[in-house]
Amino acid sequence: MTLLVVGVSHHTATMDVLESLSAISVDELRSDMIGSDQIAETMIISTCNRVEVYAEVDRFHAGVDAIVALLAKGAGLSVDEMTSRCFVHFDSRAVQHLFEVAAGLDSMVVGEPQILGQVRSAFVDAKDAGTAGRELHEVAQAALRVGKDVRSQTGLDRAGASIVSVGLALAIEAIQHSHDANDEIALDAAVLGSGAMASLAVAALGRVGAARTTIITRNPDQGNRLASGHVGLAESKEFAKLPKLLSQVNLVICCTGAAGALVSYDLVARATAGRDETLVVLDLALPRDSDPEIANLSNVSRLDLADLADRPEGQPDMDAVVAARSMIESELAVFAQQNAARAVEPVVLQLRAQTSAVVEAELNRLRTRLSGLEASDWEQVERGIRRVVATVLHTPTVRVKQLASDPDGQRYAQALSSLFDLSSDAVETVVRPRDAEFVAPPVTEEPPESSP
Repeated sequence: MTLLVVGVSHHTATMDVLESLSAISVDELRSDMIGSDQIAETMIISTCNRVEVYAEVDRFHAGVDAIVALLAKGAGLSVDEMTSRCFVHFDSRAVQHLFEVAAGLDSMVVGEPQILGQVRSAFVDAKDAGTAGRELHEVAQAALRVGKDVRSQTGLDRAGASIVSVGLALAIEAIQHSHDANDEIALDAAVLGSGAMASLAVAALGRVGAARTTIITRNPDQGNRLASGHVGLAESKEFAKLPKLLSQVNLVICCTGAAGALVSYDLVARATAGRDETLVVLDLALPRDSDPEIANLSNVSRLDLADLADRPEGQPDMDAVVAARSMIESELAVFAQQNAARAVEPVVLQLRAQTSAVVEAELNRLRTRLSGLEASDWEQVERGIRRVVATVLHTPTVRVKQLASDPDGQRYAQALSSLFDLSSDAVETVVRPRDAEFVAPPVTEEPPESSP
């Protein structure tokens, strides 16, 4: 079996293509994937800037072809069009990619807080749908653990705050540009959203001395909770107030992550008709919360993540990036060793099962011949035999797992099979029911709260 990841992300496709892909029904796509003869397990990460299919497949090329065809069908593209936008990784490189995604290293805003929660949701959904078996469970749980550790130990997630600060500085510069140099400007802002990025935006507005900050959200409880953390600086209002606010404020920061443009061209055109002061729209959402066409309005200035991504002051701390990559490299080595040990586990299980059968047969023979022994004496004999066999087996079974991660690791397992005459059919008999009966334990990693 081969672990594959086939995906499309902001590295390989335009925002328009990504927004089209994000509209695909994950449930339907997952069902189509697992219905393919080529795919044994699957998990799908679908966010505003990536759609990635992780799958266990029997054959590499056939697996890639099946996944690309299903992605193309869902997106309404030809197979060739989809192929030109896809990336493919397999086995250890696929594991590394998932680790990097969960840690936030592969995000448009490096270290952004939402992605770990999105990986967790993708895994839980696949597990609940019965499409994530033993292999995907192991790699997903490891990725969640790595992502959590990177955030807690490297400070990589501070990059999200940096991008907000850079965007806000550019927005203020655009507002000042529309006034005379000596004009005193009161920053009157609206923040759309109530998740992690919105919280960063409200805090940043407080630091620069915004005269008023209004939080606009479709979730009043979350909006009030966010405002309560900034008493005297922010208030929360329902989404219906947005049109009126657009005619009053000079800055709108968008960070809802909702599907579709909440700040439409017509809405902004009506709200800004006849006003002299420039309205700056800072769109930090993926997919975009605002229609890019609003930038063509004479009294509107628009900035989004694409405008901020390449600015040097918005880049993450390279020390944090290096530390994160070092952690991932170490975790990959541990995962590879554990995975190699799991690969030889069927041989170890069959050896123990075969040995156990020999012990039981010998004990049954001795029970007949030594029927006159007292019960306590018989227990001593039985315990002694089992202890001797366990001691003899301990070193070869432990060592074969340790040696499995070596380049010639599988040869040690083959040698063990030959020495103890373990047939491949017997090994399959042991491992098949274990896979069939696999029940994943609960997901224990709790990543940061995702943006609504």
